[in-house]
Amino acid sequence: MAKKGVATKVRLISNAKNKYGNPTGTTYYVKKGKQATEKLRFRKYDPKAWNEETGKAGMHVWFEEKKLPPHKKN
Repeated sequence: MAKKGVATKVRLISNAKNKYGNPTGTTYYVKKGKQATEKLRFRKYDPKAWNEETGKAGMHVWFEEKKLPPHKKN
């Protein structure tokens, strides 16, 4: 059998702001292939992002790859 490629887990963080101008903090976790060398950037839905045109929360915004937080040690 052939070996499968090792995929690493990455965190995508929203670039949007909420109604008060603070970062929303919305995150998505996805798997990134071993051969991917560039940082991921996706356009996804953020339910907390403030849409100034409609005056409502929730819109599609850019999410960029960031480091995963450190693991908790017991």
